[in-house]
Parts: sequence; structure tokens; C-alpha cells
Amino acid sequence: QVQLVESGGGLVQAGGSLRLSCAASGSIFSINAMGWYRQAPGKQRELVAVITSGGSTNYAGSVKGRFTISRDNAKNTVYLQMNSLKPEDTAVYYCNLVEFNRHETWGQGTQVTVSS
Repeated sequence: QVQLVESGGGLVQAGGSLRLSCAASGSIFSINAMGWYRQAPGKQRELVAVITSGGSTNYAGSVKGRFTISRDNAKNTVYLQMNSLKPEDTAVYYCNLVEFNRHETWGQGTQVTVSS
């Protein structure tokens, strides 16, 4: 079983920065991709950014140029550097891991609140 532990959420003023971390542990088969999703109140969960084992990245249009996803394969950890935060970035951010055997794991979520 795979466990994901997220950290780094919090309250920040608009224009500020936060860095989220997600560490994977347990019986990991082989990681295909890790990513971040978010869910704001009353809205569906949406993709924020994803990075594959080969280093390819994909971002939601709303965060391109402001957020950067990276990973440390040796530590099975993925990071999300969030700059120039806006109030509309306020949401619960969830870490996601997909293995090559198609098994998928979600983190418990971490709250990010951006005040105006």
C-alpha cells in the first residue's frame, strides 16, 4: 500500500508564495506520474500540474508561468512551487500518484488560502 504525506499549505496574501511537498512511501511498484490537483468549495477537483517519471510536465492554463512542479525521484517526492498567488488559487490541494500498474493513490489534502 502506498501512502502520500503532503505538507506546505497555509495562509498567504495575494502575490505571495507557497511550496507544497508530497512524499510517497510504502509498497510502490513503479511511479509513472505524480501531480497536484485542487478543489475549491462548490467546484470539481481539477488538475493543477503533473510530472512524469521522465520529467515531462503539464500545467493547467490558470497556473502556467506561476506554478512549477518538480520531483526528486530518489526520495519519491514531488513539489509544487506556487508564486504570484491569487485569491482564486484558494482550494484544498491533493497530491496524486499513478503507478505503471495503473494503481492510483491520493493524499489527504492540504489547505491553501490566499487572502486579497
